[in-house]
Amino acid sequence: MARIENWNTELRTWLSPFLEKLGHKARRQMCPLYVSGLIGPGDRKSVQLMAERFAPGDYDQLHHFVAAGVWDATPLETELLVHADRLVGGSDAMLVIDDTAMPKKGEHSVGVAPQYASTLGKTANCQTLVSLTLARGEVPVMVALRLFLPDSWTNDRVRLKRAGVPAEYQTARTKPEIALAEIDRIMAAGVRFGCVLADAGYGLSAPFRQALTARGLAWAVGIPRHLKVYPVGVKLVWPKAVRGRPRKRHIPDILSAAAADMLANAKWQTVSWRNGTKGPLKARFAAVRVRTADGPPQRIWDMGQQHMPGDEAWLIGEHRISGEKKYYLANLPAGTDLRRLAATIKARWICEQAHQQLKEELGLDHFEGRSWQGLHRHALMTMIAYAFLQHRRLAKARRKKKNQRAATSTKPAGRAPSHHRAHRSIATSAMPALPKMDQRRTAT
Repeated sequence: MARIENWNTELRTWLSPFLEKLGHKARRQMCPLYVSGLIGPGDRKSVQLMAERFAPGDYDQLHHFVAAGVWDATPLETELLVHADRLVGGSDAMLVIDDTAMPKKGEHSVGVAPQYASTLGKTANCQTLVSLTLARGEVPVMVALRLFLPDSWTNDRVRLKRAGVPAEYQTARTKPEIALAEIDRIMAAGVRFGCVLADAGYGLSAPFRQALTARGLAWAVGIPRHLKVYPVGVKLVWPKAVRGRPRKRHIPDILSAAAADMLANAKWQTVSWRNGTKGPLKARFAAVRVRTADGPPQRIWDMGQQHMPGDEAWLIGEHRISGEKKYYLANLPAGTDLRRLAATIKARWICEQAHQQLKEELGLDHFEGRSWQGLHRHALMTMIAYAFLQHRRLAKARRKKKNQRAATSTKPAGRAPSHHRAHRSIATSAMPALPKMDQRRTAT
């Protein structure tokens, strides 16, 4: 029990900026208890079980805090962004857009409906959260989780009212639209990152890519193999009118082609983008400069409506050892080498690890309430708990690095130590599981 008190004391100190924004004394008492319950021992992180373990006799207050209490989550969400930027923000950080599904029985929990569940690889009854993860040096910090509402919910005002969905979220929004709203919020808070990453569920959306470009952001996104692109040298010409009036609009001198076809004759190379737990991670990659086919639609010859050439970008293909083929678009500079392109698009994996850890270790998918407010407050508490664990992990890494330097300085003079290798072993090695903060673990 003494070891639990050690990290609990550290947690309360770390939470101080969050608690100041909660105002009422009872909320300032319940917030640390709730976060402690998420971090502490126990396979199930429902409010009732957390109260039994960490706040005996306070179940009603703990439940009221997360489900019904009158307090604004926005200041805490902003404080989380401040902490995330301090931990992993920077020009070399990545902002990863994705979504995660939480299987759910019944039909009354907010947002639950039959929809594709990525964790199961099939359609299932579940809730889907759009997630944004800030990551640098293979250390992720989750900064946003927002519920996606399917049409079966946005078309049913009675359900929306019963679940307490705020009026501003009752209209239908696509996942890319939710992600863009969160990106704007993150940018407004001054969070630093260098590139936005997303899978094909977002990358296939031309408005999403165009919106990122309009915000001056670098991006690298997955796309389906059939997404159309033009050769980079495509030109706009005047079509010759066989009959009738002269044409008033230019057309491309070559038709667009599917991404897979555009890369069919490209030069493929084996590229290693980082070291994994079992050695270098490798795949075959190819990249060519293209123009996206997401300009205004226009009739071209007898081919019907075609999208005109858009911005220039990289089209990247990946052939995995398993035989699977993936395709990507990125607006990174024309001089970017293939290894950097590969490393950038593969950096998205870190969000999947964060999703798994939030669910398996912090109980993201254990909330048993049905309301919009309760679900988002629970998700916020899991993100705060996750940020605290990453704070401890990075602090431990810094102490280890400092001790290594101290030990090296006491050795007899000889070959100078490789600072590059020492840094690489900490910053780019595969990320270990989050520390389990229970009775069996010694506080660090």
